Amino acid sequence: MSADPAAVQFELLLPSEIRAALAQRSLVYLPLGTYEWHGEHLPVGLDGLTAHGLCLLAAQRGGGLVLPPLYYGTGGGHAEYPWTIMAGTDEIRPLLRQTLRRLAAFEAGAVVILSGHFAGEQIELIRGLEAEWAGSGDRMRVRALAVSMATGLGFAPDHAARFETTLLSALWPDRARIDLLPALAEAPSIDPGGNEMGAQRHDPAHPLFGIFGPDPRRFDPAEALPLREAMVDWLLGEAGALQG
Repeated sequence: MSADPAAVQFELLLPSEIRAALAQRSLVYLPLGTYEWHGEHLPVGLDGLTAHGLCLLAAQRGGGLVLPPLYYGTGGGHAEYPWTIMAGTDEIRPLLRQTLRRLAAFEAGAVVILSGHFAGEQIELIRGLEAEWAGSGDRMRVRALAVSMATGLGFAPDHAARFETTLLSALWPDRARIDLLPALAEAPSIDPGGNEMGAQRHDPAHPLFGIFGPDPRRFDPAEALPLREAMVDWLLGEAGALQG
């Protein structure tokens, strides 16, 4: 398939290029994210950046097109954190419904929704849309996924910790800035009972403020590419199963 990510980006293509791509494989990826605090070391757009990056790689290798990421997400308990902009489910759902309606009107065969933001409310939203579409009788098929659903990775889902830091670094290496966190030797993480998901990390004085999961300061760059490749393989498998 294409070695150029721009060749699968819907917003960059001419109508003739869109028609040609969908004639080759009638599949559209719809990445979702948020504007959300991910610690001092990661960008606030991480969820959309990872979802978009994975979708681009999957489309380059397996065909299909990728819509621009929608950066408004919902849920997760971080709504009042710095630089975080959340939207309500009832504000996001109409945009996604309209997107699906228009893709069906373009006679797309299948749509894979991939959310880099995997709060319970977000997953409930996209799974509800998948079920709603399945009951509509339309020929276009829809699959709702989140990056947290991938299996066999050797990583557990987290928020701005080892998993998200590693995945982001595989796609945007210059945007993972571990050096901006307090040095581990000088500011060890103090988590009572070893609870890396505990409420103490909501405290701005904590060295891992807003980071939930294994300490990202133990991040190993050598794990980034294998994680990315495993995620892309999983996504391609899901898309293949959707289209039979």
